[in-house]
Amino acid sequence: CYQPAAWPTVAVVIPARNEAGNIEAALRRLPPLGDHTEVIFVEGHSQDDTWAAIQALLAAYRGPFRLKAFQQTGKGKADAVRLGFEQARGDVLLILDADLTVPPEDLTHFVEVLRSGRGEFANGSRLMYPRSREAMPWLNTLANKFFALLFSFLLEQPLKDTLCGTKVLWRRDYQRITAGRRYFGEFDPFGDFDLLFGAAKLNLHIVEVPIRYQPRTYGSSNIAHVKEGLILLKMCLYAGRKLKFW
Repeated sequence: CYQPAAWPTVAVVIPARNEAGNIEAALRRLPPLGDHTEVIFVEGHSQDDTWAAIQALLAAYRGPFRLKAFQQTGKGKADAVRLGFEQARGDVLLILDADLTVPPEDLTHFVEVLRSGRGEFANGSRLMYPRSREAMPWLNTLANKFFALLFSFLLEQPLKDTLCGTKVLWRRDYQRITAGRRYFGEFDPFGDFDLLFGAAKLNLHIVEVPIRYQPRTYGSSNIAHVKEGLILLKMCLYAGRKLKFW
């Protein structure tokens, strides 16, 4: 397993749709990550002032991080993450959802998994610690546990949470996943399954990082639960044929 001589450089991609009230806090709460930290906001067809908030932040910022911002022309979180990753220059690629339900302060634990050589892919897990119903309603919890069990079966390794938005991997491994993306179909609206299936196909060592999942303090969820849940189930069935039966 590759071990860098020093802390790697890190690119944090923050997809944001209707998250104007969280933009400043996302950057303010972000700790230094690695030798150099690059922060990339990707705004996606917001109906509030998210893009204006990002532009104002970039104009006023005088801190140590290098900031970039883009507006996606495609749709969905997966498309936003791919745009951010394409523009990133860091050794390590990291996703932070702009709703801040994953505390930015916890991201150092994810980077340390890769830097130390304990793993090659760090996957956030919201289901290890107690959560309030406000943070994750019971139906969401049930769906997350269902997909975690299904993934554990398909990938032949235990996973407690597959849909946590925070995932971290080496840029070189992401480039390999991208090269083989069509193998599992292009169904995933979020990008979580896309990355996990790709990591498993490359035999990357996946390590789960427990986080204390927090309720939103601004805005509302952008997820259409039933519709997108059915899409994820379709992707699992398609990938299952590839992994288990072909």
